[in-house]
Amino acid sequence: MLSKALLRLGTSAARHPWRVIAAWLIAAALVVLAAVAFGGRTADSMTAPGLDSQRAAELIERAGTGQEGMTAQVVVTPFDDGATFFDDDGARTALTRLRTEVERLPHVLGTSDPAGALDAGGDTAVRGGLVSADGRIAVVRVQYPDQSRLSAEDLDALVELGGRLRAELPLRIEMGGNLFYVFSDPDGGVSELIGLLAAAAILFLSFGSLVAAALPIGMAVFGLTVGVATMTVLAGVTDVPTFAPVLGSMVGLGVGIDYALFVLARHREYLARGLDPREAAGRAVATAGRPVVFAGGTVVVSILGLAVANVPFMTVGGFAVSIVVLTMVLASVTLLPAFLGAAGPRLARAGRIGRALRAGRLVRFGRRRDTEAGAVPAAGWRRWIGHVSRHPVPYAVGAAGLLLTATLPVLGLRVGLPDDGSLPHSRTERRAYDLVAEGFGPGTNGPLVIAADPAGDPGVLDRLVGAVAADPGIASVAPTHLDRATGIATLVVFPTTSPQDEATADTIARLRTDVLPTAIGHGPARAHVGGAAASLSDVGRRTSQRLPVLVATVLGMSFLLLMLVFRSVLVPLKAVLLNLLSIGAAYGIMVAVFQWGWGGALIGLEATVPIVSFIPMFLFAILFGLSMDYEVFLLSRVREEYLRTGDNRTAIVEGISGTARIITSAALIMVAVFLSFAVAEDPSTKMFGLGLATAIFIDATVVRMVLVPATMTLLGRTNWWLPKWLDRMLPRGPVGTDDTDAESTGEAPRPRLVDR
Repeated sequence: MLSKALLRLGTSAARHPWRVIAAWLIAAALVVLAAVAFGGRTADSMTAPGLDSQRAAELIERAGTGQEGMTAQVVVTPFDDGATFFDDDGARTALTRLRTEVERLPHVLGTSDPAGALDAGGDTAVRGGLVSADGRIAVVRVQYPDQSRLSAEDLDALVELGGRLRAELPLRIEMGGNLFYVFSDPDGGVSELIGLLAAAAILFLSFGSLVAAALPIGMAVFGLTVGVATMTVLAGVTDVPTFAPVLGSMVGLGVGIDYALFVLARHREYLARGLDPREAAGRAVATAGRPVVFAGGTVVVSILGLAVANVPFMTVGGFAVSIVVLTMVLASVTLLPAFLGAAGPRLARAGRIGRALRAGRLVRFGRRRDTEAGAVPAAGWRRWIGHVSRHPVPYAVGAAGLLLTATLPVLGLRVGLPDDGSLPHSRTERRAYDLVAEGFGPGTNGPLVIAADPAGDPGVLDRLVGAVAADPGIASVAPTHLDRATGIATLVVFPTTSPQDEATADTIARLRTDVLPTAIGHGPARAHVGGAAASLSDVGRRTSQRLPVLVATVLGMSFLLLMLVFRSVLVPLKAVLLNLLSIGAAYGIMVAVFQWGWGGALIGLEATVPIVSFIPMFLFAILFGLSMDYEVFLLSRVREEYLRTGDNRTAIVEGISGTARIITSAALIMVAVFLSFAVAEDPSTKMFGLGLATAIFIDATVVRMVLVPATMTLLGRTNWWLPKWLDRMLPRGPVGTDDTDAESTGEAPRPRLVDR
């Protein structure tokens, strides 16, 4: 049985704490050394097999145009408001020097030459998209090789050059491009520190002991170090998306501290009963560790379900985050009991500061009758749950109505990818973006690349250029590049709208379904629309199509697992529906904040943006797994009380009130950790942080403290109904449903429910 294995594991770790801690230290050191020696950088490959943009990328790579490599752009304008590059010799001379200096940088394959184009005539520079029509803004486009041959040092060299030239030239110099996106330091660091400090404060207020507060933090830091270092090693083998380390840190800290909190709370209960610290640690792992293992497994299974999208970067990103979660589960049942064994009996009592706070009545909420670990549930929680149980209909209807209302904005959900225009004005990428949009039009920030294989048809390229240029969504078409060796041609075209504008997606769709087929005809020639904007549009469409499959898969697996655990049909069904409500409400709030701008200033959002195409799918997988933490922890207690008393209402009141404080503390920790990432600069990180924090807050308050007691009261004894034929078929679950589990932990067996 799982409980027996966990009991042996936890007891052994508590009896030999320093061996276990040393083993974790050695493991962490080895993984970090492996990350340094063999690890790689994160890389975004925003494409997927079978997409039109992927076919375009394959043609571009065959042609060897260099357009498959990294790019940067240096955007300049004279400081003198009256000067233009057409008539100011000083500005033109400075532009020439700037271009020469950039071209000398390491790994630069080539640059555009706006000064040379100006020498050939102002009209030539304007038609080439190098100088704006008013002559005020010029762009030097920088071509680098592919990412595998570059490093952050290349970005540093470009930024350092820009800083030096700003002091020497009469030009305002701004920079952007995907070189910045790939090699800029990802958000994290400060956010992680803020999350840890907030979690430490909540843990101290929960336990009143610095030692008790430090143990979950220490375990989470250990686990996060090993998990993120392993992710770095994985990046040396395959492309791990840039958001994976940030998301892994976010989820890892949240679940790691939460899992440790569940085990630590049960450990303190056993200490309060007079058990030896080592025995208490073993039993805590055997009891609280079971829902931790189950919940962690559910999170991992949900995240790995992202593979159904058939988008490689999402699959790899999910796998990388799963590594962090698994590491936290392993630390919870090995490293944490070692910490508990080393701490000894000190965890049974509050520290001096905690006792002083309680004596000063500064933390009265939830503690009036809970002055020692293991005391009876707070009277306030009992009164609240009892009140909801006495009035289940209005509370069920009201809470469900509130969540459905919050879900309504999802009807206006628009997926895309925020570009540099959504960054704060303090970033040079944002200022470069604004200058380019001002001088050349918004579509210049997201050019499309049409790759065409004429297949021997000499007139197809002229027809393509004419048809594309005539489309109302296209502002201009750059000169065609033809590779003589392969015969493949590439056309860089600039839409009239910005990359994140919905009209750009419409233009891409129109080019594929109407413009290109008409121009090519029925011959063997073929053409595909690529470029970053097209790739992201395709990925968004793919994820939207596959989201229902993921939802159905995760819901089905979760229902079966919960049915196995709780020996019931209605409890899993209720859990699935309530989790959908909380996730839907979180989606709705994200749409209101990011697309409509409601309260965006509170998290530093300077402009409305579409929801990143892959975030809804990622959030669903992660949130559905995380919500099972509280579901399993809460319902395990309710199930225990029901098996003990046989009374449904008593089981609801005692079970939910008995877990209310620990669930509230755990939820506050997760919300604090996730919100610390919501203030990051990157909009994608903001979306992950706000979406996760909102869903966990709703799940732990409206759902767990209102809808769960109300619906379980209405269902009565049918909560635990299971057909006898199904009961005989199902194996015994791993979370508190078997008398053998109770015996293995030294607890008295509870009577089993006979009437199904």
